[in-house]
Amino acid sequence: MEVVKQEAFTVNGNSNRPDVNFNAETGILELSGRSILENAGKFYEPIEHWIEEYLCHPAEKTVFKMKLEYFNTTTSKFLLALLERLELLYKAGKNIEIHWHYIDPEMAELGEDYQNMVQMPFRFFDSL
Repeated sequence: MEVVKQEAFTVNGNSNRPDVNFNAETGILELSGRSILENAGKFYEPIEHWIEEYLCHPAEKTVFKMKLEYFNTTTSKFLLALLERLELLYKAGKNIEIHWHYIDPEMAELGEDYQNMVQMPFRFFDSL
């Protein structure tokens, strides 16, 4: 059986949608910018699909870098869903870390809330 190598997934962001830079080969998955989408489902659905494929053949180490300076409530549901999918890697004994970057205490608290909802190592960085 031939293993198909998964491609990188990238999206150029704008003032409403985040930059997405997911690299299956390096295991670096990064969201950055702002996510204040009216139809977050349409934006995040292909990302969720990419994550599902990634779970089948993850890199040796996965680092999910959350560098969102702001996101709305609609986005928060999809972020939790992504974290829950990545949690499957951790529960399977894979090496995974969440790097939560923030610029204000409110975003740091949101990261702590997510940390309490999933069982994976989080590292917090006061930098954006």
